[in-house]
Amino acid sequence: MQPQQPTSSAAPDFSGLWIPLVTPFRGGAVDHAALAALTRRLAATGIAGFVVCGSTGEAAALDEDEQLAVLDTVIEAAPELPRMMGVSGYHLGKMLAWVDRLFSRPLAGLLVPAPSYIRPSQAGLIHWFETIAQASEAPVVVYDIPYRTGATLSLETLLALAAHPRIRAIKDCGGDARKTQALITDGRLQVLAGEDGQIFTTMALGGAGAIAASAHLKTERFVQVIDDIRQGRLARAREHWQPLLPLVELLFAEPNPGPLKAALAHEGWIADELRLPMTPAGASLRVQVEQALRRL
Repeated sequence: MQPQQPTSSAAPDFSGLWIPLVTPFRGGAVDHAALAALTRRLAATGIAGFVVCGSTGEAAALDEDEQLAVLDTVIEAAPELPRMMGVSGYHLGKMLAWVDRLFSRPLAGLLVPAPSYIRPSQAGLIHWFETIAQASEAPVVVYDIPYRTGATLSLETLLALAAHPRIRAIKDCGGDARKTQALITDGRLQVLAGEDGQIFTTMALGGAGAIAASAHLKTERFVQVIDDIRQGRLARAREHWQPLLPLVELLFAEPNPGPLKAALAHEGWIADELRLPMTPAGASLRVQVEQALRRL
């Protein structure tokens, strides 16, 4: 496969609903047949695109060859939809080598969190994101998720990053409503809700879309919520959104993607299997999720 030509950073669009795909396993190995079937099903629902090998995809439990194979399966199953690749780590040199390797495949963007464990200064964080963005052939989406990385991105840092021509959006899991609103008002970064329970609020404030694990289920309804808000139909959006909230809350009652994989297994799409240290959802929660799905 020939390397993708550099993507223009002039007008990238990460709006709408993006699905951060689970990685199905069976017998300890990636189940590519199940991944392809799930990808094809989701691609037909009106979503904007896929996130491959994000935290929902258990990327930390996949080696590089497995991650590339997962990406190839998604590309083959839904070539018409854009996809962004999750990349994470704390060794900048290794990150840059991995980014270079990834662009032997066509990507719309990279989803990049702060380096985990080392908790750099704000200046160090700016250097991290700008260096990766400069090496990337496609725009970078900043993944602001301090409870996973241990690093908090200040509003001032995010506004500084917004000036970089290759940094074009943020997956907002920062938990700071003031920061969310300030970034939306600034307008240079497309703000994507990263906490599923905040989709309605972020969109109503003027956000561009969402990256939502729970939208593997009842996907068309999530798409409708986002479309209704974008069209100004807030009352109708609330009618679609409010019944989804109990399901969203249950899917994060235990670490993601355990409950989600249990639900997808119940629907027959994948096996209920995760890689340690991730574990399947508990029996009681599994029943509650199944009941919530039946009510929708």
